[in-house]
Parts: sequence; structure tokens; C-alpha cells
Amino acid sequence: MKASNTILGILGAAAAGAFLGVLFAPDKGSNTRKKISDKSKDYGDNLKGKVDGILSTITSNGKEIIEEGKNKFNQAKEDFNTIKDEAKTVKTNY
Repeated sequence: MKASNTILGILGAAAAGAFLGVLFAPDKGSNTRKKISDKSKDYGDNLKGKVDGILSTITSNGKEIIEEGKNKFNQAKEDFNTIKDEAKTVKTNY
């Protein structure tokens, strides 16, 4: 999650910089408010896309890890049952 925090920090700093740049630019108040609104929407959409991508990656990686864990558990169970059956065979032969 360290990379995602870095990305969010960079995006937040860029948004703050753009906001301050527009706020201090010499323009009419209504134009400045419209620019701020438009930039905010753009950055919000961009941030939403990044967050959705991160969540998608986490979800797919989580599913893969769970599936791998299930496979390893089933393999260990099969190995245990094989050893148990072999032990019963050895016990009955003596």
C-alpha cells in the first residue's frame, strides 16, 4: 500500500497546486470559480480511476492468494491421507 499512498499524495499535491494557481490568477471571480470547479471534477475523476485500479489489483491479487492457499491445503491433505494409508498398511503387515 506504500505505492498507493505515494500516488495519492502526489495527486493531492498536484490538485492543491492547480487550485492555488487558478485561485491567484488574475481573472473574474465567476471564471475562477468555474475553472476551480472544472479542475476539481477532472482531478476527482482521475483520482477515482486510480483508486478503482488499485482496488481492482488488490482484489485480483487477493483472489489469487486465496486460490493458491486452497490448492496448497488440498495438496497437504492429500499427502497426509497418503501417509496415513501407508502407515496403516505397514501396521497391518507387522
